[in-house]
Amino acid sequence: MKKISKLTVYLLLTVCIFQVNAQNVSKTITLDDIYKKGVFRENSVYGIRSMNDGEHFTTIEKGKKIIRHSFKSGEVVDVLFNSIEDDFNIRDYEFSADETKILLTVNAEYIYRRSFTADYYIYDIQSKELKKVSENGRQMFAVFSPDASKVAFVRENNIYIKNLSTDEEKQITFDGKFNHIINGGTDWVYEEEFSFTRAFFWSPKGDKIAYYKFDESEVPVFNMTKYNSELYPENYAYKYPKAGEKNSIVSIHVYDLNTNKTNTIDVGQETDQYIPRIKWANENNKLVIIRENRLQNHIEILLANTDNGTSNVIYEEKNKFYIERIDDSYMTLTDDGRYFIINSEKDGWNHLYLYDINGKFINQITKGEWDVTDFIGIDSKTNTVYYQSAEESPLHRAVYSIKTDGSKKKKLSEKEGNNRAVFSNGFKYFINYYANSETPRYITLHNKKGKLIRVLEDNEKLKQTIKEYHFTPVEFLTINTPSSKWGLNAYMIKPPDFDQDKKYPMFMYLYGGPGSQTVLDNWSRSYAWFQMLAQKGYVVVCVDNRGTGGRGEEFKKMTYGQLGKYETIDQIEAAEYLSSLPYIDEHRTGIWGWSYGGFMSTSCLFLGNNVFEMAIAVAPVTSWRYYDSIYTELYMGLPQDNPDGYDDNSPLNHADKLKGKYLLIHGTADDNVHFQNAIELSEKLVQENKQFEMQFYKDKDHGIYGGNTSYHLYTRMTNFILENL
Repeated sequence: MKKISKLTVYLLLTVCIFQVNAQNVSKTITLDDIYKKGVFRENSVYGIRSMNDGEHFTTIEKGKKIIRHSFKSGEVVDVLFNSIEDDFNIRDYEFSADETKILLTVNAEYIYRRSFTADYYIYDIQSKELKKVSENGRQMFAVFSPDASKVAFVRENNIYIKNLSTDEEKQITFDGKFNHIINGGTDWVYEEEFSFTRAFFWSPKGDKIAYYKFDESEVPVFNMTKYNSELYPENYAYKYPKAGEKNSIVSIHVYDLNTNKTNTIDVGQETDQYIPRIKWANENNKLVIIRENRLQNHIEILLANTDNGTSNVIYEEKNKFYIERIDDSYMTLTDDGRYFIINSEKDGWNHLYLYDINGKFINQITKGEWDVTDFIGIDSKTNTVYYQSAEESPLHRAVYSIKTDGSKKKKLSEKEGNNRAVFSNGFKYFINYYANSETPRYITLHNKKGKLIRVLEDNEKLKQTIKEYHFTPVEFLTINTPSSKWGLNAYMIKPPDFDQDKKYPMFMYLYGGPGSQTVLDNWSRSYAWFQMLAQKGYVVVCVDNRGTGGRGEEFKKMTYGQLGKYETIDQIEAAEYLSSLPYIDEHRTGIWGWSYGGFMSTSCLFLGNNVFEMAIAVAPVTSWRYYDSIYTELYMGLPQDNPDGYDDNSPLNHADKLKGKYLLIHGTADDNVHFQNAIELSEKLVQENKQFEMQFYKDKDHGIYGGNTSYHLYTRMTNFILENL
């Protein structure tokens, strides 16, 4: 036997130890991993649509197939539609009420955030016949009548009805004109802030259509250059009401298919108001109209008779600050039409209330010093309400059921973190979307009592990837600052090789807008980039300032009339506290944000120039005078009534205070926060002789994405951080 030398043994041991250690060494996160390879991309369960029986659901597969599944087993039952055409890409679909037909939305081309034109098709499931809704041009907002005999849609700001039996296409409005009159759709500001686009609705019997008419002829025009890689760029001009400027005049009309006549509904003499929602009651001639004053601190619910156009107020509420923006769940009717549920902050917290159809108060459904964060729905058969709330903690979301009289409250979600539920028709099942700060989406199916049936998506591959790249835990903390009577919620991500005896640069992220929350025990798409920065030796911190959500009305609305003032104070004081920690280098503090967060990061750098050495602002508002009427006036009032609130907190008026490094980023075709914001700030900085850096993206909107854009954007930001922090 050959003798082994001591040197050979030493070398063998060294190789073995190296191999063991190599297996424990984490992978290094790169921008390529995040934005090119999609290494940290979550899987989810998209496009699930419950069928009438509540036992089956459908999904779209690769934009070509519509497949029916069993809720209970998850197995495929059958394929309802299958296209073999290469250019036939399904964006969305809708079943007729009797589920014999499918309305397919194909080849959508977006206009703004939610609106688009498309080609719509009708597919008869039994006969397998497929035909276009119209051959006369692209359409918008197509929808079946209740009996599936007709489809209504909008083309070029007018409403049409297609009779599916006779193929007759009938136009019912005739005054639609771009930048003047919109029938059946919303204007830009309603689409953005009230979050809906289709503005016409079939009556329960399908013999009437209630619709909005927007007269935007007096709304000022905003001009935006779209370069389109053309010799002569396009001047895109559209109606955009900025704070204090004229809004569209909105009226409500009802077209009767039997008489071919249109009634105008009485919505009051005041035209400078908002109508954020209309809904048919269960009676064919009763229409519910929600009306708000321009300051959005006085709301009324009207019940209208569509036969003669008369209306009366059945509910009214006022608030000394503002009433939160209305969404689809506000004012939900029971199936019998006898009662309705609203959400309100009238007791200081967002809760659910029950009224009868005449506006008589019945009872408060939910109570406590916590906010209902989502009204999911009501099962009228059992008088059971389903909702999501922050009852456990502002950092968490749980799903509950409760009776309409406030009894028998039950928590349906099990895991602590963030839970969101989507119920099947009839409330037989619900899909729960769960995540926390260390767990990407974990999606499960439950019965209505909360019992687990099966796991739909566990993201196990991503969980393993997170371990391989050694993501460090997100640490939650509360920061007490001199100016706030409330502790501020925050989270921190430390470098994986953190040593408390070393000094680390700190990079802060924020949004900070009214009612928002970024500090949540939830999985974030931003974590991969933050973890990459942590691997490079940065402590990443996020703080929710006063004015953010989940903590009641007083905390949220104390910033009213002074957007940016108290939020900036909180971020500066939080940064001062954090900089005092022994492991933070007080001379290397940066901050960044997008949109409202860009406004905030800019304000923090300018007003906190003794605290922050660097800031990045992506698509920031730089003056609230430049932003839209509905959002801005909700939190600031009218500029003519509050000029100091608008100007004192505008970064434009503090450009002279810039001392640190500043990177300003914007898309040139941002229809939301206009490129004007960046251009005006850049001019202020130039005139103050302040050096800064700017990055613009041609023809990109507020999201700044598409092609290589996201990769380029985050490369630019990463390099700026490495060079200046």
